[in-house]
Amino acid sequence: MCGVHRRILICLALAGILALPSPGDAQIFKKLKETVQQSAEDEILSRADLLTREGVSCPFNDFECIDGAKESGDDYYLTDENGEMVVDGEGAPVTDPHEAAETLGEAPSASPSGNVPPPPAAGGVPPADLSTADANVDFVPGDRTLIDYDYFNDDVGDFPRGFELIEGSFEVIEWQGERYLRSLSNGVFAIALPSILPERFTIETAVNLQHGNAYVAITPGRAFLTRPRPYAGSAITVRYREAGIVPVASTGPRATAQHHQSVIENQIAPLAVMADGEHMKVYLDSDRVANVPNAVFPRTDTLFVAVSSATPDKPILIGRIRIAGGGRDLYDRLASEGRVATQGIYFDVNSATIRSESSATLDEIGTMLQQHPDLRISIEGHTDADGEDASNLDLSERRAAAVQTTLIDEYGIDANRVVRVGLGVSVKVAVKDTPEGMELKRVVE
Repeated sequence: MCGVHRRILICLALAGILALPSPGDAQIFKKLKETVQQSAEDEILSRADLLTREGVSCPFNDFECIDGAKESGDDYYLTDENGEMVVDGEGAPVTDPHEAAETLGEAPSASPSGNVPPPPAAGGVPPADLSTADANVDFVPGDRTLIDYDYFNDDVGDFPRGFELIEGSFEVIEWQGERYLRSLSNGVFAIALPSILPERFTIETAVNLQHGNAYVAITPGRAFLTRPRPYAGSAITVRYREAGIVPVASTGPRATAQHHQSVIENQIAPLAVMADGEHMKVYLDSDRVANVPNAVFPRTDTLFVAVSSATPDKPILIGRIRIAGGGRDLYDRLASEGRVATQGIYFDVNSATIRSESSATLDEIGTMLQQHPDLRISIEGHTDADGEDASNLDLSERRAAAVQTTLIDEYGIDANRVVRVGLGVSVKVAVKDTPEGMELKRVVE
């Protein structure tokens, strides 16, 4: 005897394991197994039937259809070339296009154009140098910084203190001297701005995606994943194979461009947004991927960032996030404020050679001077704090002179209208001695 109820239960369990089942018991177990299996099959069939009746049907390689269903929050299922639902070995509907491609015997990572991308670069994902990105051919960064978040005030492994977590798993990581926000799951976080987003603004960041269904979306209201999702309007999105502006709740235009997945998979790709009223442009890496005159992007004091299909083995990385007012029409701000500091003219370390990505800002300044012949400007050169003060002062003067020479030679501006001065490190352009902060000090105002 086992003595107490708990021991009686244990003894009976052990006895049941050790004793051979009778023919009647075996029949009961068989029927029980068949019942469980039939129940599971019925559940799969019920789900498939519900999807067929109420879900959106998308060909397994039609990423626009799949993305549209996700953005609208609709259930969807994938079909083969004959319009039949793609199911796995157990008969369950397949919703991952890569899994569907494998099931159908297609190239699992083929893009809509049929191009099979190369394998990821060995050694991990290289960090992006946002300031050297040729993507910003006509991009002019805003001069009035609202948010410039580089994660260096956060502890590695923590969720950023400056953001609000809505849902998901995020953590700050450090890699090769840079900080990134890493997402390990679907998630949403909010960025509170110090004021309502102005009519003219810019966003600069960088992203890396590893999963075929992954995306990063930026909206001025809750639009993805978390319910309720009351927002209807335009969303800035970066996906595995396309990026641009898409409508949410059937509101706003769709303007996206496809890119090779290696653009977003093998690097932390620079992402930039420039908005002036309803006119919005989006840039990814070396391409302008959206240019729309009628975006629906209400100005609020909060931006929401949603990520999808991130996992511990295929995370999403988000780089430094800078949001600024301005970005175009320097003359209006110069006339009203008397001074404009632009972050759009860059130099390499210890160099007075203007980098190529400065061309858009220089063109705007040159055109402004051509259109307003009564305008005279002073150009101020700055450096970072590396090196001796005397050499930094000389370098800042040469940088100001380089800009002056460009305006005179390339835009025909009279030398008397362009005064230059080098300030070295005497004026702090950026307060942090992070890589990003040092970069911002090597500029001309």
